[in-house]
Amino acid sequence: IKYKSGQLDMEGALTARDRVGIQDFVLLDETTEAAFLTNLKKRFSKDLIYTYVGTLIVSVNPYKELDIYNKKQMDTYMGVNFFELPPHIYALADNAYHTMLTEFNNHFILISGESGAGKTEASKKILQYYAVSCPSTTLLNTVRDKMLMSNPVLEAFGNAKTLKNDNSSRFGKYMDIQFNSEGDAVGGHILNYLLEKSRVVHQNHGERNFHIFYQLVEGGADDLLRQLGLERDVQHYNYLTQGECAIVSSINDRNDWKTVKNALQVINFDEINTNHLFGIVASVLHLGNIQFDSDSKASIYTHLMLFSSQLLGVDAQSLQEGLTFRKIEARKDQVLTPFTIDHAIYARDALAKAIYGQTFTWLVNRINESMENKDPSRKTVIGLLDIYGFEVFYVNSFEQFCINYCNEKLQQLFIQLTLKAEQDEYEAENIEWEPVQFFNNKIICDLVEEKHRGIISILDEECLRPGDATDLTFLERLEDKMGNHPHFVTHKLADKMTRKTLERGDFRLLHYAGEVTYCVLMCQSKNAIVKECFSTMDPDSRKRPETVATHFKSSLLKLTEILMAKEAWYIRCLKSNESKQPGQFDEALIRHQVKYLGLMEHLRVRRAGFAYRRKFDVFLKRYKPLCPATWPHWRGEPADGVEVLVQHLGYLPHEYKMGRTKIFIRHPRTLYATEDAYEKCKHELATRLQAKYKGYRAKGEFKKQKEAATKIETCWRGVQARKEKEKRAWAVKVIKKFIKGYMTRGQAKTTDNSEYLAFVRQSYLNRLKEKLPKTVLDKTTWLTPPVVLQETSEILRKLHYRLMVRKYVRGITPQKKAQLQLKATASSIFKGQKDSYPQSVAQPFVDTRISKCHIYSCSLTVLCSVFLQYSVPVIKYDRNGFKPRPRQLILTQTAAYVIEEAKIKQRVLYTSLKGISVSNLTDDIIVFHITCEDPKQKGDLVMQCNHLFEFLTKLSVIAKKQNVIQIEIQAGKESAVDFTTGQEPMVYKAKNGHLMVVS
Repeated sequence: IKYKSGQLDMEGALTARDRVGIQDFVLLDETTEAAFLTNLKKRFSKDLIYTYVGTLIVSVNPYKELDIYNKKQMDTYMGVNFFELPPHIYALADNAYHTMLTEFNNHFILISGESGAGKTEASKKILQYYAVSCPSTTLLNTVRDKMLMSNPVLEAFGNAKTLKNDNSSRFGKYMDIQFNSEGDAVGGHILNYLLEKSRVVHQNHGERNFHIFYQLVEGGADDLLRQLGLERDVQHYNYLTQGECAIVSSINDRNDWKTVKNALQVINFDEINTNHLFGIVASVLHLGNIQFDSDSKASIYTHLMLFSSQLLGVDAQSLQEGLTFRKIEARKDQVLTPFTIDHAIYARDALAKAIYGQTFTWLVNRINESMENKDPSRKTVIGLLDIYGFEVFYVNSFEQFCINYCNEKLQQLFIQLTLKAEQDEYEAENIEWEPVQFFNNKIICDLVEEKHRGIISILDEECLRPGDATDLTFLERLEDKMGNHPHFVTHKLADKMTRKTLERGDFRLLHYAGEVTYCVLMCQSKNAIVKECFSTMDPDSRKRPETVATHFKSSLLKLTEILMAKEAWYIRCLKSNESKQPGQFDEALIRHQVKYLGLMEHLRVRRAGFAYRRKFDVFLKRYKPLCPATWPHWRGEPADGVEVLVQHLGYLPHEYKMGRTKIFIRHPRTLYATEDAYEKCKHELATRLQAKYKGYRAKGEFKKQKEAATKIETCWRGVQARKEKEKRAWAVKVIKKFIKGYMTRGQAKTTDNSEYLAFVRQSYLNRLKEKLPKTVLDKTTWLTPPVVLQETSEILRKLHYRLMVRKYVRGITPQKKAQLQLKATASSIFKGQKDSYPQSVAQPFVDTRISKCHIYSCSLTVLCSVFLQYSVPVIKYDRNGFKPRPRQLILTQTAAYVIEEAKIKQRVLYTSLKGISVSNLTDDIIVFHITCEDPKQKGDLVMQCNHLFEFLTKLSVIAKKQNVIQIEIQAGKESAVDFTTGQEPMVYKAKNGHLMVVS
């Protein structure tokens, strides 16, 4: 359970009483059983399993895991006042511990309840709390480990599955935890009571024997089982199968075996003692399998006798004799009388129970030796008493009689100590004690334990009486001795109506918790020898041993003396339902337990007089806001402040009393009215407090931030000043070096100018990097170097240009390469020779100027057969009269063709082309000089071509006639071409009969 901050004190939870109930039953408006159960159910529905009755804790088993036992919860409850936090078993454990340290006295915690109510778990939680909360050293940790690890060992040998609980404690246990003056756990001691030895030989249907038998058979190593003569099958052993539930899903015997083995090592059991211990456990199993034959006398016919005697370390013959014969001593003579089969079985079972019982006692003693504190200095103790609660079954036998007698004594002690504590507190506070009416069960305790007249004394007398003592003779003695007792009824003594509910072998006791009917005690044990169960025995002694009932009575009286010397704390454990289901609240079952645990009696004792009491300072601290005179600070004595406060609240004189250190309030309703008033003003107070606190926090935060800002500014300014100083010192040094270097820059490299020269180099290279020429043609932008870098600069310049050229060349495509080659050829022919050449450089050359689809079709077929290389449109001038005629000029591999629309007008073989003339002006006139040896040739050819440079370059490459092109004018024999310049370019026949070309 994770408690919210608003629930962290008991009074604070009063405001939530409608939702989660009252945390202390003392504060109930009505002290009725119905109100008690309603409050318990309301809290249980919210998983609040703990509720107080004063300092007593009522614990309801939730049958599920709750997150309320972790380390964080332990830390929360350490050193906290009992009522400051919600009810918890840790609160009780912590307050018992700190009260012990403060007052240096002894305490005990009584844990009671039915089987399955959670007593053993409560005991474990208290031990775990002390293990965590107490101071820690290596020695102390060892002691704590032994105390904690004693639990699994005692549970293995003393717990069993019953119909109500899969891990039911079948013995009573009282453990003293010893503390020194510093609060360290330094030792421990265990007392055990009334081990249910009958379970060793008999189990009811649905129940098991003690856990250790199943753990040994299921978990023991094969070698160990072989040595003990056991088989790994619990069905093989009579003592383990009577309940017909040897295997239980909720119990893992193999894992529990490992835990027990480890625990035995922690509490210092050596291998020899461990083997002897398991040998005794195995011997009990073998005894249970021993069979007898013959009706008239018993004799053993099984080999198991040998195993049993070996494991017990006794003579096999003596063991067999003891199981089959009764020894009768008459003066000095001894007579052996054979047993019948029934008597032999009784003897076998009695031996098995006696062996197991004595082994359990020896085991407890060994654990005590392991935890014993050797330091003789005075110690204080906290005792843990984990014992059966009141039991009422359909058939109640000797065990229930002893258990209920124990609870009668504890109830008597409980009432005495509670009344005494209440009376002591009243006297200490000078409050008049008002007598409390309650049922005093001393009359019932006397009925059971009174000397010579009690039931136990009569039982002892009947056991010792010569002659045949039977169950009925014992019942007759009880009727004779107690016939008039108001709390004793038998079939013979009862009235007519009551007699119908009693068998003839029954008697009924009216306990403090209700009526219980017992069958005559020995009848249900199925073992006549159970009357005399020995704890120790002298073989030569003829004295009758103490009976179980007398021994238990003596032990209980000693326990009562121990507890009377200690301060008492109580935990009452309740089962929420019989089916062990989480979330189920069986009101009938809870009512039954509330009655048998005497919780209403305890509540009435605590509610007698005043229901609520608190120290003055605690009461004033909580409720002072309700009175202007006490808020916010009361400067006087707390008692005076409380008096002023209650007067302001209007308390009537009979509603409260002022003690020496505490205020006593009679009725819960008075407290609730005060609490409701406090709740109303709390919100306004909270608002004002929050405003004040926020203002205080904001002002403090502002001051802190202002101081921090001032400090940061100071530090920052100092840092900046130091940086500036360093920077200036560095700058002065650098400038001085720079000036010296500049002054000696023309000298050889020295210490003074080396850095300057390096700076100059670096500076030049950085500037050069930013201003490198971008193209190969850029010959002017290279930075002028300083003197020291002239040679280096020249090398870099050449490298850079070579790099640009290399990049340019690698980026040229085959098409562009061919273009450049043509341009280079044109340059070699025309550069500086013809005025219009520079304008043509940027114009690209194309493969042809006339596409095939535009070449005259009449000549295309002929020309394709001689590989067409280039075509261009031209204007041809007749030699006679210079009449212009549009033509197409086509170049092939061998000749140039002049084509008209219908036919080829002229073919000029490259071999007959002796020269080509152009002017040095900007005109486009071309003259082919053709040899006249061939009669078919018509003489020189005069043409005008708009793509003069492209045409002549292509022609010079195809015809390989670069050298025949002349940039000049030569007169012919028959006609002439005159070249001149003018306003507009034109070509016409001049008056002198020449061809005039105006550029």
